[in-house]
Amino acid sequence: MAFPYMEAVVGFMVFMYIFETYLDLRQHSAHKLPSLPKSLEGVISQEKFEKSRAYSLDKSRFHFVHSFVTIVTDSTILYFKVLPWLWKKSGDFVTLAGLNAENEILHTLGFLAGLMIWSQTTDLPFSLYKTFVIEARHGFNKQTPWLFFRDMIKGIFLSIIIGPPIVAAIIVIVQKGGPYLAIYLWAFMFGLSLVMLTIYPILIAPLFNKFTPLPDGPLREKIEKLASSLKFPLKKLFVVDGSTRSSHSNAYMYGFFKNKRIVLYDTLVQQCKNDEEIVAVIAHELGHWKLNHTVFTFIAMQILTLLQFGGYTIVRNSTDLFQSFGFDSQPVLIGLILFQHTVIPLQQLVSFGMNLVSRSFEFQADAFAKKLGYSSSLRAGLVRLQEENLSAMNTDPWYSAYHYSHPPLVERLAALDIPDKSD
Repeated sequence: MAFPYMEAVVGFMVFMYIFETYLDLRQHSAHKLPSLPKSLEGVISQEKFEKSRAYSLDKSRFHFVHSFVTIVTDSTILYFKVLPWLWKKSGDFVTLAGLNAENEILHTLGFLAGLMIWSQTTDLPFSLYKTFVIEARHGFNKQTPWLFFRDMIKGIFLSIIIGPPIVAAIIVIVQKGGPYLAIYLWAFMFGLSLVMLTIYPILIAPLFNKFTPLPDGPLREKIEKLASSLKFPLKKLFVVDGSTRSSHSNAYMYGFFKNKRIVLYDTLVQQCKNDEEIVAVIAHELGHWKLNHTVFTFIAMQILTLLQFGGYTIVRNSTDLFQSFGFDSQPVLIGLILFQHTVIPLQQLVSFGMNLVSRSFEFQADAFAKKLGYSSSLRAGLVRLQEENLSAMNTDPWYSAYHYSHPPLVERLAALDIPDKSD
């Protein structure tokens, strides 16, 4: 008797929905708490707490609706075999367009076009509500409808340009890969990630945001001095116009080897009361680099990708897998999609493990900045980011342990307050 892959996948999806909804309800109750955690009293203003509480509750209610619609839609698509129906219809469309539906690449691109239309259509109402109702209600949204739809159109246009060559390459590799298929797929994806990391900040990101060099002045001098003291190969220091879309603030760094760049959101520069808070945040980010956190994460992701492709090569010729989901043929892309569904349990475990590692890295990066003498400034900067972004002040321990890649503010401040062993 064939293994019921589809029923098992749908059953696990429903189980995870119930489990995660339970955690969401715990976190929703935490959002309702009428007072700050004891350790944040006198640190976070009551006004900011009330605004944060209202924002968190609005997002939570929205999430309940969105997640329910998502699980109903995804389960329905799998259980009632909508994907094989779409595969057949996309072949008919390719034929109607005067092309050869027997060409798997063309057939697959037609299928992906249908999926894109579906996903854009179903997700649009939620995106609009989140942006122009929730974010606007709490003072974050700065986008106009024109800018919103312009960004969406640009994203679709980029997908149409970049997607087909990648899909075609994957199909050819799987068809010709032989016994070393997993290695070839990994090598292709590894090279592709390097290419995308290279061209994204140069060609893609500027399509959506304006990047300008941080003006000469005390802030630039302090950041460059800090980078130089750590031998961080800083080549460019930018400010990005994040305020054109949102008043949320952040900072990040990217780049290969000796070509590193740091990007500050203009909202971060505007919100922090002094340069030291910004420099402390940058010290934290440089701590990730100095402690090789980015290298570890990159290597871990490459290993996981290789293992995933190895698993795919084992099941890709399983007739039972395809038939369980309603397919009477075994297209390459469909095989990858179905395999991703069957390994959801493992993906959940890996995600949980990576969150544990990430939270540990955050504490280490905070400690690194503290050793550089930025303890009080980092503390002020973290509080400032928490306040200005209206992040949740009260967090449920089970929810944060499962979902958070960063420790809650309470835990980070407590760690910064622990005296060094040398003190």
